[in-house]
Amino acid sequence: MNTLIQEVTQRIIERSQHTRKAYLDKIEAARKQGPHRGVLSCGNLAHGFAACSGEEKADLTSLTKANIAIVSSYNDMLSAHQPYDEYPAKLKKIINEVGSIAQYAGGVPAMCDGVTQGTPGMDLSLMSRDVIAMSAAIGLSHNMFDGTLMLGICDKIVPGLLMGALSFGHLPTIFVPAGPMPSGIPNKEKARVRQLYAEGKVGRAELLDAESKSYHSAGTCTFYGTANSNQLVVEMMGLHLPGSSFVNPGTPLRDALTDAAGRQITRITDLGTEYRPIGHIVDAKSIVNGLVALLATGGSTNHTMHLVAVAKAAGYIINWDDFADISSAVPLLTRIYPNGSADINHFTAAGGMALLFKELLDGGLLHNDVMTICGQGLDQYTKEPVLENGELVWRDGPTESFDKEVVASVKTPFKVDGGLSVLSGNLGRAVMKTSALKSPHCKIKAPAVVFEDQFELHAAFKAGELDKDCVVVVRFQGPSAVGMPELHSLTPPLAVLQDRGFKVALVTDGRMSGASGKVPAAIHVTPEAIKGGILAKIQTGDLVELDTETGVMSALVSEEELAQRETKVVDVTSHQIGMGREMFAGLRTTLTGAEEGACSLFFGQD
Repeated sequence: MNTLIQEVTQRIIERSQHTRKAYLDKIEAARKQGPHRGVLSCGNLAHGFAACSGEEKADLTSLTKANIAIVSSYNDMLSAHQPYDEYPAKLKKIINEVGSIAQYAGGVPAMCDGVTQGTPGMDLSLMSRDVIAMSAAIGLSHNMFDGTLMLGICDKIVPGLLMGALSFGHLPTIFVPAGPMPSGIPNKEKARVRQLYAEGKVGRAELLDAESKSYHSAGTCTFYGTANSNQLVVEMMGLHLPGSSFVNPGTPLRDALTDAAGRQITRITDLGTEYRPIGHIVDAKSIVNGLVALLATGGSTNHTMHLVAVAKAAGYIINWDDFADISSAVPLLTRIYPNGSADINHFTAAGGMALLFKELLDGGLLHNDVMTICGQGLDQYTKEPVLENGELVWRDGPTESFDKEVVASVKTPFKVDGGLSVLSGNLGRAVMKTSALKSPHCKIKAPAVVFEDQFELHAAFKAGELDKDCVVVVRFQGPSAVGMPELHSLTPPLAVLQDRGFKVALVTDGRMSGASGKVPAAIHVTPEAIKGGILAKIQTGDLVELDTETGVMSALVSEEELAQRETKVVDVTSHQIGMGREMFAGLRTTLTGAEEGACSLFFGQD
């Protein structure tokens, strides 16, 4: 086992001793209430099964059969979640066939950052994670259930469902994916058209045509953003069936895996002998395994917040230093867009999850002494699911990559590190995803060009005001200011400047997330500008230095000068009212900083 990964795991365990114990005590107290509907009064139970069939009522009264909660993020606007329309009926059927019951416990909201990008709705995106966690908790609060099936895939949805599930950590929980859409036009072509549009060389019709050929059917978007990072990390933590993350929707194998998840959850409830509650599966080693997988694949930087919040829900305290140290120990093993030209389907064809598990296990980079929904250890996850004569079986996975341009080995990786840097200095702390950069490191020292709003940058770009070496600062985009929207729309103009030969970088207290690409971006700057961060004192023309080798992010301005400057105050009210944003005012005021998970929730063991 890699010694640095062991050291990080041990320090997480040590710093979390009291909070983890409080968490385990909490879920054990919940477990002691027994088969949960057994504590309900006759009136309570009658309400709980009033709409069930006579047979189901008898089964629920007997307390000998498991009742499985289905919590779903289905909506038919979001392509990744549209396949979930039919899942509850399918799952109820298969669970009934094995002698248990399932009830649809509740739905959670599911918004798409791809739809809301650059619009007021995006300001609700990050906060929706905590709303999803609370919504899942409400669904499970009826105390009718012995296990849970969580149906969710995309950005904030899986972390929210995880946090909600962990608050009911005494219940076994399986996450049920729906899979990515088939491949559309190559990602490089999509990026090329976006840059041409930013330069005014093609019109909206050409841009929409390219986007529609990329996002073209039911299923998850095929680039390696937060949605697919979610799936990879959750499987690595042992909460998916092996190999189930990236099987396309509507295929016989996808259907077989969904049925298998329904059968498996009935085997691991507290009514049997294989009790595996999610609160025990998600421990320090499981969390570190998730971090290793994220960094070994150049996954979404959103998880520098989401996994902090998920760990907190399980009683663990992790921080960006843990990410940075694991990144330095873990080689980059995949090239999936935006870290390369391949998409998630190409990754699967090249060897996929089974090969990734094998490489990381053989390299001593994963803890194998962990519990999963399938039992002890990760060896089963080196196998891949197939249909043989219509029956689902797992066979040994590949031992080497079928496409070494997409999946590399630990011995010959694409990079010796995981491509995530933590930067610090007088501007605060930030993270930078370096796995997609043209060079292994970012080193830039250039004058700042400061914007208080992401939309101001586009006007400056069109006016030619950014045709120079510069560090673009976009501030007042943090959690407490405007909900920390993703700033994807900044990538095409900055990439154009880069292609013109200028040295450019971005510094922001907002997000770039899974779409972070070839432009160096120091993101999630904390403390954020609206909370008195030094970012609020930076002026256009100040020399700013970013260096991922030394870990520096500083304005080259003297302490005396910074002390004398007034902190810039910006009225962000226009970004807090309209499109429902005013209803989230209370939530915004309770959000922690980015390194603390940008979280508003109290988990009882804090």
